[in-house]
Amino acid sequence: MLAFTRGVRAFVDGIAFVVLPAYLEHLGFSGLRIGTVVAASLLGSALLTLGTGWVAHRFDPARLLRIASWIMIVTGVAFGLSKAFLLLVIIGIVTTMNPSAGDVSPFLPLEQSLLSATVPDTDRTSVFARYNLVGSLVGSVGALCAGVPVLVARHTGHADQTGRQTAFILYGLVGFVVLAAYSRLSHHTRVTVSKSDAALSPESRRIVFRLSALFSLDSLGGGFATQAIFALWVFHKFGLSMGTLGSVFFAAGIVSAFSSLLSVRVAARIGLVRTMVFTHIPASILLVLVALAPNVWVAMSLFVLRGLLSQMDVPVRTSYVMAVVSPAERAAAASITNVPRSLASALPPMLAGWMLDQSTFGWPLLVCAALKITYDLLLLRMFKDVRPPEEL
Repeated sequence: MLAFTRGVRAFVDGIAFVVLPAYLEHLGFSGLRIGTVVAASLLGSALLTLGTGWVAHRFDPARLLRIASWIMIVTGVAFGLSKAFLLLVIIGIVTTMNPSAGDVSPFLPLEQSLLSATVPDTDRTSVFARYNLVGSLVGSVGALCAGVPVLVARHTGHADQTGRQTAFILYGLVGFVVLAAYSRLSHHTRVTVSKSDAALSPESRRIVFRLSALFSLDSLGGGFATQAIFALWVFHKFGLSMGTLGSVFFAAGIVSAFSSLLSVRVAARIGLVRTMVFTHIPASILLVLVALAPNVWVAMSLFVLRGLLSQMDVPVRTSYVMAVVSPAERAAAASITNVPRSLASALPPMLAGWMLDQSTFGWPLLVCAALKITYDLLLLRMFKDVRPPEEL
């Protein structure tokens, strides 16, 4: 059930992060303003995730997921009907629009904690790999379909912008699908722990806070190259159509999806931490090469190749966080590690948008790569000896 909801949400997210920059650019917004809307959306998701973390241990997770579904419904309708810059910023802050290829939302910590409770330690990385596989595959299909609403609008005699608005309305309507799915979750998902049980132990707190700081550095870098910002750079630099770029995102997402399964085998051989580091650094180097590519096809080929490595750390990272704390602490750990990551990625899109206003060169991509490599080296140094139970 959770894999299904992850896939459904990923599909409309895939459409949204391709359509969003084109929609805002058609409204006449500058790169700085587009970056501000993207930043507001990331900030809003972070605040919602933080709120979820505060109450996650005191309520039925299914109930919180249903509330998040209603917010998703409002998000799509509001974005589809709004054109004023300030209004779009406000909507971004208070709703769930996700301008990133990853899942930045209040759904994430709730689903992670529920998933980790369903399997033994030896299967934990595998189940998160399959969960990530579904999200990446279906999100790629969504990116591929990003141009469909525009084509339908043209065929029916409407303006392209009407098609883009329709894409956001679709995002909202899909919220009813996930709402129905969450309504079918077993009543055994109810959590009734006490306040003291929900708190992290001193040892867990030290580990989780350090991981949270490192993940925030990674997300700070990622904020300079969210899918929406990358799309804006491609539009400015190479003038690709939205449909063509959607195809590129689709190809990158496909190879990224299946790399999640490969990460399980790699982690079994060299460990979770080393898998995160030794796949992430080459991905960052490829991003540098994308920024330096001499033409659009070299750039897009390198971007797709990067997809083979860039998401291998995602299921491994989630599995590692769930492994280094006790089962009662997992929801708290998921929230604490996800919220700062979302906050750290909220402001860079504004600076990245400003950079793209000044030059079509891929400065945001270079900054992203530099920060991510720094994160990888620090992670290896600080956590190479902190092993999950299955590696002891």
